[in-house]
Amino acid sequence: MRCLAVCQTDLVIRMLDEILLPSFEVDFIVESKPLARRLHDAGMNVTAADPKRTDTYLKADVTPGTCVIVEDTGLRNLKKVLEAIRDAGGTLVYVLGVGIRDFRKREEELKAQFPENNYLALSELFGGPLLTEFSRSLTRLRVQQYQRFFHDADRVLILTHNDPDPDALASALALRNVLRRTKQTAIIAAIEGVTRPENLRMLNLLDIHIEIIRPEQVSEFERVAMVDVQPHYFRGLIDRVDLVIDHHPEQPGYSAVFKDIRPDYGSTSTILTEHLRAVDANISERTATAMLYAIKSDTLFFNRQANRVDIDAFSYLYPLADAALIRKMEGAEITMDRLEYVLKAKQNGRMTEQVFCAFLGASPREDFIPYVADFYLQLEDVKWTIISGIVNDSLIMSVRNLGYSRNAGEFVRKYFSDIGSAGGHRAMAKAVVPLRAFKEKFGNLQADGLTDMVLKLALEFLHEHQPTDKKLVAKA
Repeated sequence: MRCLAVCQTDLVIRMLDEILLPSFEVDFIVESKPLARRLHDAGMNVTAADPKRTDTYLKADVTPGTCVIVEDTGLRNLKKVLEAIRDAGGTLVYVLGVGIRDFRKREEELKAQFPENNYLALSELFGGPLLTEFSRSLTRLRVQQYQRFFHDADRVLILTHNDPDPDALASALALRNVLRRTKQTAIIAAIEGVTRPENLRMLNLLDIHIEIIRPEQVSEFERVAMVDVQPHYFRGLIDRVDLVIDHHPEQPGYSAVFKDIRPDYGSTSTILTEHLRAVDANISERTATAMLYAIKSDTLFFNRQANRVDIDAFSYLYPLADAALIRKMEGAEITMDRLEYVLKAKQNGRMTEQVFCAFLGASPREDFIPYVADFYLQLEDVKWTIISGIVNDSLIMSVRNLGYSRNAGEFVRKYFSDIGSAGGHRAMAKAVVPLRAFKEKFGNLQADGLTDMVLKLALEFLHEHQPTDKKLVAKA
């Protein structure tokens, strides 16, 4: 395809020549004869002519199929140039803004007169890729720093949260890869082991081994890393950490030698994908499969807390992963035990103003609670779900919403952070509160009373700063 570039800046001309060749046959029109001679001597197809004259483009054989790029530096004669191109029959015109501070305003002005033309800002075209490269370079520097710090350690601990989910498991596996460690020299561990059926299946299919350790054993390791979790989660049981990689909001009250916390990311596996790519690490099929499954799981296949970087990571990992294995892991999602708790929530739940609350009572496993919260968010007319249950000596609360109303993390922090661990994202959050502390603040509530109290708090929270005419519609 033929391209005609009308430019006056040496740097822009050389840049376009480098980018467009060999995909396009490129000719340049410049007004300055000395510039034309320099470019011609450099081997470019260039003509010195008046860009404001129609015959300039007639001589250049401009047709409706010729791609014409016009440099815009803010000079007033641009409109005359565009009129000359139009009069010569040029219709496929791109205006390239160079050094235009308010290019949106400039674009509007030109569109008013030349609605068929396209406007591109060099700062946008150049800025996006440049920022991406800078970001990757910074990530590479960060990764190389913690690689060196961990290099000489004989024993490394990669610690996840209790009952680790796919994102924690995959991130731990990926970090071991980044650190160039084996399962003998970098232990993946949790204080409480894996219980969820789909996660157990993931461990078995991908041959991932998780050690169960006690908090006092952490001091036996020379270096300690945490993935998908931060030290506050352990309530003071673990007082040292060297590296934290997490996608949950950053929590205060601890120090680490290295941190990479990105709460706008949908999964910790997305962060680790960037780490692996930044140092050009070889990603095995097993690791890619684990990370791809983790991104799907933590974002509900991009339906929750996901953005462009998660999609980029997914696209990169997809050809490296085993899709058949992922389908097998996903097959364990629904179990009879989980359905039993879904039914309990139906029997004991309350729904008001599109908020569904339920208390499940004592539960042998924590994963039943977020599963029920996710399940009921799928129902028509439900915008928030708040599901509570008792696991051991703690009240566990999972909060989910559709992501465009008030922040779920803010809700749990407001009412429960003073008596337990509470936090999360806009669309999903969690609180873990010791039963004794809960009773001291709210009283010794029975099941119905607890559900009603939580529902009342939720409605109070949702009604704050909300005009009366925009409140959620009440449901019978």
